[in-house]
Formats: sequence, C-alpha cells, structure tokens
Amino acid sequence: MTAFGTSGLRGLVADLTDQVVYAHTRAFLRYLAEIGEFHAGDAVILGGDLRPSTPRMLAAAWAAVLAEDGQPEFAGYLPSPALAFAGLTARVPSLMVTGSHIPFDRNGIKFNRPHGELMKADEAGILRQDMTVDAALFDDAGALRKPPVLPDPAPHWLALYQQRYRDFFGADSLAGWRLGVYQHSGVARDLLVTLLESLGAEVLPLGRSADFVALDTEALRPEDTVLAQRAVAEHHLDALLTTDGDADRPMIADHEGRWWRGDVLGILTAHVLGAHTVATPVSSNTALELSGFFPEICRTRIGSPYVIAAMQGALQEGQMPVCGYEANGGFLLGSPLTRDGRTLAPLPTRDAILPMLTVLTAAKERRTPLAALLADLPPRFTASDRLQDFPTALSQRYLDAFRGKDKVANLAAFNAAFGEIAGDAQHMDLTDGIRVTLAPGGIIHLRPSGNAPELRCYTEADSPEQAEAMLRKALQIMNGWRA
Repeated sequence: MTAFGTSGLRGLVADLTDQVVYAHTRAFLRYLAEIGEFHAGDAVILGGDLRPSTPRMLAAAWAAVLAEDGQPEFAGYLPSPALAFAGLTARVPSLMVTGSHIPFDRNGIKFNRPHGELMKADEAGILRQDMTVDAALFDDAGALRKPPVLPDPAPHWLALYQQRYRDFFGADSLAGWRLGVYQHSGVARDLLVTLLESLGAEVLPLGRSADFVALDTEALRPEDTVLAQRAVAEHHLDALLTTDGDADRPMIADHEGRWWRGDVLGILTAHVLGAHTVATPVSSNTALELSGFFPEICRTRIGSPYVIAAMQGALQEGQMPVCGYEANGGFLLGSPLTRDGRTLAPLPTRDAILPMLTVLTAAKERRTPLAALLADLPPRFTASDRLQDFPTALSQRYLDAFRGKDKVANLAAFNAAFGEIAGDAQHMDLTDGIRVTLAPGGIIHLRPSGNAPELRCYTEADSPEQAEAMLRKALQIMNGWRA
C-alpha cells in the first residue's frame, strides 16, 4: 500500500512498482498542468537518494515525464534540499525519489512544484487525477518492459547548492576547526566533506557504508551514541556531523560526543540567523517559548507542509525574517537573510546543511566550543523514540481512548495508563496525536508516524535523565498494547 505521509508519497518497495511510480508521476504533472504550472516541453528535474530501489524508481519516473511531453533532467544522487533548490532556481517541477529516514524496505517520492513543496491540498489534487496507464507497458509484476536508461547526472545542480552556502558563510568561516563527517549511506556524505573543506575546516570522513543505513534523527541507535563519543575522543574533533538518508534532517555532535536534539539545533539556528517569526510543530521543545528570543511563534501539526503554511501566513503579515524547523532538525528558510552584505535566498523545505553550518560558524565567531552555545537556552530537555512494526490502526485504536468528547474522562484515562510515569495529566493537546502536560511540568506526546507503521513517543522534562526515563517507561507501556 502506498500513501502520502508527512512529506511525500511513501510505501513498501514491493508496493512502489514501476507502474505505481509511473502513474503517480503522470498524475503529479497532470495536476500541475491543471493549475498552470506545467506545459508540454517544460523541464522536470529528477534526483534520488542511495537506497538500492531508487534507480529503478527514477527510471519509471523518467518514463512518466516523457509520457507527459516533459523534458526530464537528471540531477543525480543528491540531497533533497539541493534538488528542491534546483527546481526553485529553474522555476520548474522537480521530484526526489527518497525514503528519507524510514526503514530499508520502504521508499518514496517527494514532489515539488516550481515554487516549493507540495501542500496537503496539492496531494488531494494529484490523487483525483486519472491514474489509468497503458497496461502493455508493464509486466504482470508492474515492472516496465523497456525501462529507460538514466543519463549521466547534470553536476551543476549540486554545485549550485554547495555554492549557496560557500558564498553566504565565506571561505574561512571554519578555518582552524577539525570536523568529522559520519558518512554511512547518506546522499550528502561526499558533499559535506567538500563543503566543509571549502569553508576552511579540516575534515575527517568516518563510517562510510556500502549498505543502506536508515538513520532516524529522532530515534538514535545505541551504536550512534557510541560512535560519536569514540570518534570525537579518538580523533580530537570539534564536532561530528551527519544527516539522514536524503540530507533533510541533520545530526551534529559536539566535542563531548553528545548528539544534539534537532529542536535544540533549530532554536539556536533561528536565533543566530535573527529570525522574527518561527514556525515549528507541537512536538518541538518548549525552550523555544521559554527562551524569549522570538517575537512571533507558531505551533503546527507535524509535517513540513504545515510548517510551510505557517511560514507563508507570517510572510503575508510581513513578519520577517521567518523560518521553521522540525523536531528532527530539518530547517526551513522562508525569507531572504542578509548578513555582512551577503544574502541567502529562501529555501522553504527541510534542509540539514544550513543549521549545522550556522551553529558551527557561530561558535567559531564566539571563539568557544560548540557546546557553549547550549548555555543560551533554558534547561528543557526532550527525548524521543518509536515502536517499529506497530500497525497504524492499532495506534489509532489506543489513542482514541484518550480523545473522546469528555475532556475530564480523557485525562483520567491517560492517568490510568501513564500516571505512574511522572505525575498526573493536567492538559491535553490534540493538534497532532496526544500531547499531555503533566502536573510537575513534564510532557508526554504520542502519535502514529505518517510515513511508516510506527508509534512514536516524545517526552520533555527539566533534565535529560528525566526525559529519557519518562520515554523508556512510556515505551514499555505502549509496547504492551501489542498483545
């Protein structure tokens, strides 16, 4: 089964056959033609991540663009934000074949309009298109009988993205810093090395993998923690950087080998960049409000389309500069930024590179270790993880017990299930899933993933130890729901 998740079309690789990819890509272009954003002969830029299934899906998408009389252009295997920036710059549609951070057996397609990401209304517009295709093009398994051969990538699109940050931050902005890049199978693994070196840093590549690693920045594995601590100690690193599979979610560890939470990185990035308005989902750390850094804050549902919609609303009201971020660390720039005579153009899609470069250069300018920036924030700490292979229907059934019409009964039901963890429930937010504020000030947030059969849990407390303890206890209770 395939479906639109929090950001793009997602599904099992077995379900994302050539025929499914072909039909959805044609429907995407037909929808754009319907709203005047695609015409016969227009270019469509394609890119992908390093999942084994990606080249096959790209070939099917390529065939679909040709079938709609478009001119496909292959940007190669590059970060999702680089592909989006290419489309924005050329003012043409683009699509990225990527599963981002989701498990290995899945993949997806992220569609972009000429001016940015698809919004939720656009997804509905695609799904109402006729997806009937010529069955003779495919075999019984849904594979193209004559798949096209992808050409060599056009390298200038990735170079354009790299130039964006080299021009804004400057050639010596990281001179004297020693940085590690955990490469694994991330599509930005080589870009990160060359970009950091172009900014003057000494860079050490680490942990390159031939097999795909589904790195989830909100559910770190124990081996990720060990890797960071060992790498910074053994190689005397000022920081260790990496991204998820398609480089729209960052991970950065300081000189102590401590991976930063994505929402903490987002707050500091927005602050350093001088944002007036910040949009972020309800799952992000409340240190955002407690910091007092920002005149305007907008909380949204989880998913980049909702964050983008909030940024667009702020732009219409003239509340600039405006940016957004998610708890996974992906950062969205909604308006131009100017600093020291250099301007950074908007990029309203999740980006892993901008937030990492922003905090690194800020620490260097202050002549302090990266970790010293954390002292700017109030002491609020989050933790998160997920139960995998947890059917969405089962998640919804249990969460429905906490979101009936009687608010008092909802709180009582939550206390009966989770009250032993960290105090009684005082307030419940149903913006996205179940987000409960507890009497001592802690927070527990439960929601099904929009991209995979997973049940996610986020916790927040006044110490990292308390947040982690709450998370483990909550996951233990949730895991009991499988029976």
